Amino acid sequence: MNSDSLIPRGLRGMILGTAIALAGGASLTAWAVPEGAPARPAAHGGPHGGPGFGWGASPRQLERLLDSVKATDAQRSQIRQIAQAAAADLKAQREAGRDLREQQARLFTQPTVDAQAVEVLRQQMVAQHDQASRRMSQALLDASRVLTVEQRVQLAERMKARHERMERHHRAPPPEPKG
Repeated sequence: MNSDSLIPRGLRGMILGTAIALAGGASLTAWAVPEGAPARPAAHGGPHGGPGFGWGASPRQLERLLDSVKATDAQRSQIRQIAQAAAADLKAQREAGRDLREQQARLFTQPTVDAQAVEVLRQQMVAQHDQASRRMSQALLDASRVLTVEQRVQLAERMKARHERMERHHRAPPPEPKG
């Protein structure tokens, strides 16, 4: 029996959704576009770039999220600080991950690929991902101490509904081509 089976599927989804919402907010500052700078193209996110978990968080989305749970000014300030601190930490981790991926590409393009070097690099990548995951979890825990239980439940419900909409969208048949 794996550890996932110890938590009911619906609850896992709610926990994951809340984690995504709050962790995505943690990476906001690193993705903010400075005033006057050209806008960045939309990123799809994921472990190698873009806002975490593909959530596509922006400062406006964080504010909407906080609006949806009727966060107080004090809560908003604390959540923003948590997000900014996590974003600074995660920016350095993203750069480290980029360096590891460049090393991976160099290994792959060698006349003979060194299996031992690939494995060492893989282990470094896993450790880097684990470090980023720990930082996101810490931001989630920090945010959980700021929000009330009711607010966290509201966030979980909102993220669960979003997840269900995304699943329906992905299951829908592709539109017929016109013409």
